[in-house]
Amino acid sequence: MQNNQYVTARTKTNNLTLLTDLYQLTMMNGYRICDMDSRHAVFDIFYRGGGGYSYAVVSGLEQAIDYIQNLHFDDEDIAYLRSLGIFKEDFFEALKNFKFTGDIKAVPEGTLVFPYEPIATVSAPLWEAQLIETALLTFINHQTLIATKAARLNECTTNKISEFGLRRAQGPDAGIYGARAAYIGGCRTTSNVVAGKLFDIPVTGTHSHSWVMSFDSEIEAFEKYAEIYPDKCLLLVDTYDTLKSGVPNAIKVFDKLKASGHQPIGIRLDSGDLAYLSRKARAMLDAAGHQDCLIFATNDIDEDVLLALNNQDAKIDVYGIGTKLITSYTNASLGGVYKLCALEENGKLIPKIKISNSHEKTTNPGVKKIVRIYKNGMAQADLLCLEDEIIDTTKPLTIFHPELTYKKTTYTDYEVRELMVQIFKDGKLVYDMPTLKEIGEAEDKSIAEFFPEYRRVVNTQTYKVDLSQKLWNLKQELLNK
Repeated sequence: MQNNQYVTARTKTNNLTLLTDLYQLTMMNGYRICDMDSRHAVFDIFYRGGGGYSYAVVSGLEQAIDYIQNLHFDDEDIAYLRSLGIFKEDFFEALKNFKFTGDIKAVPEGTLVFPYEPIATVSAPLWEAQLIETALLTFINHQTLIATKAARLNECTTNKISEFGLRRAQGPDAGIYGARAAYIGGCRTTSNVVAGKLFDIPVTGTHSHSWVMSFDSEIEAFEKYAEIYPDKCLLLVDTYDTLKSGVPNAIKVFDKLKASGHQPIGIRLDSGDLAYLSRKARAMLDAAGHQDCLIFATNDIDEDVLLALNNQDAKIDVYGIGTKLITSYTNASLGGVYKLCALEENGKLIPKIKISNSHEKTTNPGVKKIVRIYKNGMAQADLLCLEDEIIDTTKPLTIFHPELTYKKTTYTDYEVRELMVQIFKDGKLVYDMPTLKEIGEAEDKSIAEFFPEYRRVVNTQTYKVDLSQKLWNLKQELLNK
């Protein structure tokens, strides 16, 4: 697994077992004292709707797998926990032999999911399932958030986007794993060199304003850069005056490069009216015979800016996006949660439900699966079913809104696909982790399965996510109790 190279370099260990909240450990100890630790429990990870994203791109599973595989309490962990003065010695003895023995199913990375759909389901002895909540949410929440932001940005333009966010990320972990997630979401290059090394992401970059300012003149700075990197020459043209000096000087340098048999890449704009400047720069480059030179743009770009630049006929080929991508600037958290949906009682798994005065916090009970309904290759709706349900595609399928039950849709000549796959079985990894490139290709395919009205960032239409009749009946039964 790739991410452990970074973890090892940073912490001298790949054991992140204490990457948890204290109350997970106090509950583990309490379950053990109450003889509940071995009772089988099932938890779902999902994100809520509300003010967040209308869809999400699953990411972070690889790091979650690494965490589970390396889960153990070493002597240093136990010594630290002993120093807290909370637990008795028999708890530490139990921790010495702790390992994950349960099952995990999950939606593969790069797949689109929607609010309240299980991204992952953990089925394990209660104290094992309780411990891993915090870490799994950390890995999946963050990367899914950034992958989703990247997908939304890509939805706003047909041009390429490169991830430029390391310097604005909330720390090195956020920068490194954010670059990985952005790749999954569609930003297939990064400025982040260590992410490029760890995850085999193509790296890109040019020079900053300080390079230009370090020379006596702009033209000298451009000439020296072109001399050093004749086949990688991308010039930042807005240090002094974009149209009066930056672009004209870049054209002079490009003329010399081409005369000597080299192909310049293009120019970068980092300030000002990007639509106006890009149109003017494009005309100047074309008139000088440099139609093949690209125009790159940076400068606090987000979905609104991309849509505005499209409407203003901007002549930009590639966007470099940093702050607004790596921080998911307009939506600080995915809001993923980890909720108990079934618990063993007297040898039988009993569905559980959390009820709240806040409608969005009432959960769906029981062990579930997600079935995606397709017609003519396009996703039509998702159906949350109980684990043992089988859909007969030879018969019409009627689904209904879980609250406004009079809203119904009937499908004929359709196909279905279950989204979740087995990751761990009896504590053993049974999933072949795809490469990051393969995950990116899976995301491209998943995005393409949805009509534009479900993907767009303005006036987004609500994609149908309904409950099967059997699951709806179970939920109503528990609510009525």
